[in-house]
Amino acid sequence: MRKLLAALLLLATGSNALAGPMEDREALIDHYRKILPDVRFENYIYGSLSMNPGAKSQYDDFMSFPSYSMDLEKGQKAWEQPFANGRKFSSCFPDGGRNVAGNYPYFDEAANRVVTFENAINACLEKNGEKTLPYGSVELGLLTAYAKSLSDGMKVDVKVEGKGALAAYEKGKAYYYEKHGKGSCAGCHVDNAGKILNDEHISMLVGQATHYPVFLGGTDITTLQQRFTQCGRNMHARPQALNSETYNDLEYFMTYMSNGLPMQTPVYRK
Repeated sequence: MRKLLAALLLLATGSNALAGPMEDREALIDHYRKILPDVRFENYIYGSLSMNPGAKSQYDDFMSFPSYSMDLEKGQKAWEQPFANGRKFSSCFPDGGRNVAGNYPYFDEAANRVVTFENAINACLEKNGEKTLPYGSVELGLLTAYAKSLSDGMKVDVKVEGKGALAAYEKGKAYYYEKHGKGSCAGCHVDNAGKILNDEHISMLVGQATHYPVFLGGTDITTLQQRFTQCGRNMHARPQALNSETYNDLEYFMTYMSNGLPMQTPVYRK
């Protein structure tokens, strides 16, 4: 086990010149298969629920009639509301926005930065002469939740191609493995995945990015980057700004690690 984790750290720090995103992902999946042999790969999208049949059953019951339905309708209304010029959000995405969210984030070579799905939504607003929405706002969160629901079941397919994209990926990976405050993201979700913390199993990195935004407690919309902030505070680390280069690169790395898994957005979490 120590040899495998050491190898993962070599990948994380870039010490292995032969390692790349695909090798990183394969090493992580192999790691989880060894420490969590009873959890099937396709169930990684359920995180800690995949290790607790009772909690998974309760989750399935909740998802049959989710309490966030009315909130999600607000996101749908915003998505379908015509702009002043008569166009809608669907005009900014292929196939009206269906089965596209799994391709985000992506690296924009021209802009030399990672573009998240929220960035794409705001770019659509700006393109059509509308006011953009603050990153982390409830309005953007609900709009993103509904827009991503149009890609429910789509397998995540994030690309890391080119020097700029690889550099962004590596920075996101480094942040994930580096210590911030009392620990690191990898300290929980790689080294200790499957162990119990605060009466819940610790989820694995692979699969985490497939279901955000989530409705915490059934009503509070929370995006993946807001979750970064919450985790940082739990570790007594200074959170980065939402939509910062650091968090966008981190989201890029984490989402790549979920490649091949189906999106399930939005969902309920405690």
